[in-house]
Amino acid sequence: MECDEVMLTVRITAAEQLLLRRLAQGHRSDVSEVVADGLLDIIPTFVSPADAHRLLAALAAPAPCALTVWLPTPLADLLVPGAARIAQVTQVRIGSASAMLGAALRLWLAQDPGRLAENLSVMHAGRPSSALVAA
Repeated sequence: MECDEVMLTVRITAAEQLLLRRLAQGHRSDVSEVVADGLLDIIPTFVSPADAHRLLAALAAPAPCALTVWLPTPLADLLVPGAARIAQVTQVRIGSASAMLGAALRLWLAQDPGRLAENLSVMHAGRPSSALVAA
């Protein structure tokens, strides 16, 4: 039996978790959808050596909160070649899809919250968005 979604657990900070919830509320979606959108937004940066090293730095920072999300299978499948690209650029192997997702998510969330909300609005053109409460 095939599944359309994959469940992954990532490690993030409490502030990152709060920002994710606010972004989801502001776009009338759930956290998993925001994580998927964020991954789509950040995946193109995996080809940049500078961003590959920033992604590894995001993995090194402590992240005490566990967050379980559901990703569409085709999107989750991109984590493996993404991790391979990071390993090729940095010579450091990321151990799992969850670790890769966590690092990518943390790198994405490190951007300005207003910019994140704006990018989500563009991705969901036509869907109303309430204002993001300052983080």
